[in-house]
Amino acid sequence: MNDNLTADRPSFVTHLECSMTGERYDADMLHGLSRVGRPLLVRYDLDAVGAALSRDALSTRPTDLWRWRELLPVRHTRDIVSLGEIETPMVPIPVSGGANVLVKDEGRLPTGSFKARGLVMAVAMAKELGVTRIAMPTNGNAGAALAAYASRCGIETIVFCPEDTPEINVREIAMQGARVWRVNGLIDDCGAIVGKGATEGRWFDFSTLKEPYRIEGKKTMGLELAAQFGWDLPDAIFYPTGGGTGLIGMWKAFDELEKLGWISSKRPRMYAVQASGCAPIVRAFEAGEEHAERWEDAHTIAMGIRVPRAVGDFLILRAVRESGGKALGVGDPAILKAVEDCARRDGLLLCPEGGATLAAYREALRTGEVDEDERVVLFNCATGLKYPMPPSPQTLDRHAPIDFDAL
Repeated sequence: MNDNLTADRPSFVTHLECSMTGERYDADMLHGLSRVGRPLLVRYDLDAVGAALSRDALSTRPTDLWRWRELLPVRHTRDIVSLGEIETPMVPIPVSGGANVLVKDEGRLPTGSFKARGLVMAVAMAKELGVTRIAMPTNGNAGAALAAYASRCGIETIVFCPEDTPEINVREIAMQGARVWRVNGLIDDCGAIVGKGATEGRWFDFSTLKEPYRIEGKKTMGLELAAQFGWDLPDAIFYPTGGGTGLIGMWKAFDELEKLGWISSKRPRMYAVQASGCAPIVRAFEAGEEHAERWEDAHTIAMGIRVPRAVGDFLILRAVRESGGKALGVGDPAILKAVEDCARRDGLLLCPEGGATLAAYREALRTGEVDEDERVVLFNCATGLKYPMPPSPQTLDRHAPIDFDAL
């Protein structure tokens, strides 16, 4: 067994903190949102972390998610839940992207998406804090990750998804042990059902950012990037943004690493990528607003970023602005073209949301927002194998004469 999962785990968590007001909460109690209805952030004694762990010591550990245990919230080794969360590779795409473009391919994680990062941490903490039943709204991949990890540790799970969620995602959720229901609405409509059930005491609400720990799992993307880049961060990150947990988490990770003295104050420009058919963060960014109004009639082939309203909108916008980045919207035709180009020209099959980041990068390059000499990371948030692909209807009759030239 990986020694990252069996080693003693001193906990450096001090408290939880409201992301808007700074109000402190006890880290050893079960919490949802803060009193003002905003996400809670986990805080650590970073001086103690620095005294207990060096970058050199970290480099001797297996390169998985749990190598970062001093910067993660799980207090007890017995509460760790794992399906083998690897450090995901950085894949060059020199033809479809450029010489300095790397894709962090999150499709290599358990259940095939980056949702595994957030859900493994959230489920482990739910286990630690005594939760026995969880409900969640999902566009697909988060529900699959929740079902897998919750089933692994015996937590009952109910998942609600929009009725047009891809069939493979719905079946995956059910196959891994959750009760899954299709709802005639969007993900925030599903979230309203989850919220009502939670207020009635039927389950704990695992909606994005409505518990504190998914951010902590997602922030490992930022921790890994720092290590993979030799503690010198890239110039820009393009991140597919629905609920935005990963973007918020990476920004938090960079702050913690700087306070540890492991990186400098240099930050990547953070680009929150949305589909033009559902772009509330883009609209708020361009209007100079701190919060994003709900996007009506949301539609896009990139289901994972079809999120009409995000509870952490102000945290996304804050990170984007502080970094000198932008919120960018791209249309479905550009997304499909990017997916096709990357697959055919570089051999990497992106999911639609990953395709959105390549499409956004190309547009940013065209407008001069980024330079081709800059080091850029695009996030492919799930394996492209989960998504519909164009038909390939060619057949060959082995009994008939074969025109080998035509082949």
